[in-house]
Amino acid sequence: MRIEPVTHDQAGIGRMSIAKTWHGDLDGEGVGTMLSAGDPTSGAAGYVAVETVEGGLGGRHGSFAFQQLGVMYDGTQELRYQVVPGSGAGELTGITGTLELEIVGGEHRYVLTYSLDC
Repeated sequence: MRIEPVTHDQAGIGRMSIAKTWHGDLDGEGVGTMLSAGDPTSGAAGYVAVETVEGGLGGRHGSFAFQQLGVMYDGTQELRYQVVPGSGAGELTGITGTLELEIVGGEHRYVLTYSLDC
């Protein structure tokens, strides 16, 4: 994953570009934009992001978008990924689903649960 340096506006909202390479059943490239606020070094912050992914999934090729919501507070962390409804294109038109992300020893692992109405 590549993340560009964060820039902050006058309200303290950070903005950064992200680029990812996905491997597994989902095999492709993702690019997106993340907005954040708060102070992650103190353990209290949040972010939202939209990422488009192009590649292969379950033997089909196309693209779709994820929306992400992340919150950290008081030693806990919550992360939600959802496929954006209506974002599927190509052989992934009609895709819906969610993604669970786990970070173990700095390695990102995911489980994508999805359905295709094609």
